[in-house]
Amino acid sequence: MNELCPSCGFKFEIEPGYFYAAMYVSYALSVGETIIAGMLTFWLSGKSESPLLYLGVIFGLVLVLSPFNYRYSRVILLHKLTPRIKYNPDLDKE
Repeated sequence: MNELCPSCGFKFEIEPGYFYAAMYVSYALSVGETIIAGMLTFWLSGKSESPLLYLGVIFGLVLVLSPFNYRYSRVILLHKLTPRIKYNPDLDKE
């Protein structure tokens, strides 16, 4: 992730350790993904009761989606959960 915005020079890490809170957002994303994956696996496998099937699907999905969770948990933290950061469209014009 960039340290500074290339357009306006905004420093993304507002304070030391700011992005530690993104771990909670990433956890919430992972929980939602595992619940959806478990329900879809149950439905698509014909109501299978094999724990190895569910573990394989869920761990594989979490591993594949970890880069997505890493990036978008920070984006959600910056844009949705930090009230003092506002988008200024005037800085986006070149």
